[in-house]
Amino acid sequence: MIFLELFYTFFKIGLFGFGGGYGMLSLIQGEVVTQHGWMSMQEFTDIVAVSQMTPGPIGINSATYVGYTSVINSGGTHLMAILGSLTASFAVMLPSFILMLIISRWLMRYSKHPRVEILFALLRPTVVGLIASAALLLMNNANFGSFTSSPLQFCISVALFIFAFVALRFFKWSPILILVICGLSGGICYGII
Repeated sequence: MIFLELFYTFFKIGLFGFGGGYGMLSLIQGEVVTQHGWMSMQEFTDIVAVSQMTPGPIGINSATYVGYTSVINSGGTHLMAILGSLTASFAVMLPSFILMLIISRWLMRYSKHPRVEILFALLRPTVVGLIASAALLLMNNANFGSFTSSPLQFCISVALFIFAFVALRFFKWSPILILVICGLSGGICYGII
């Protein structure tokens, strides 16, 4: 049954998804698109875009949308899809809740211990790698187009990407302002194409 598969899959993602929501994206994509085939890469890319725009953590938002979409794609009703959303969201949050209950006292007591500091030092590069993996995952034909099939679309996408990166990294512009500028620019440019 899809609900048990959703629960098991997202519980596993929640358990091993170090680095927050962006670190989970590559795990979610591997499970949902590659392993289970619940949705296409294009649908997953759309879900990530919507998850970034809605309030809340991206990992939980992605789980909610994936739960809904996977049940719909498997032939379920909208009511069953809502149950799928709740199942996936609950499953991705449950491991963190359990682990925090278990280790909160231990961590507060031993946080300055040299072995614990070494463990956190080893986890930091892993988190950076997972987030970089999520960024590379989103740099695909669905988001950027292809230089061979649509060179103008590809150039516009790359230009918007470079603009957003420079504005955020070097000029420290507000991410909301960058989203509005890129959205309007993309809408104008793609409206012309």
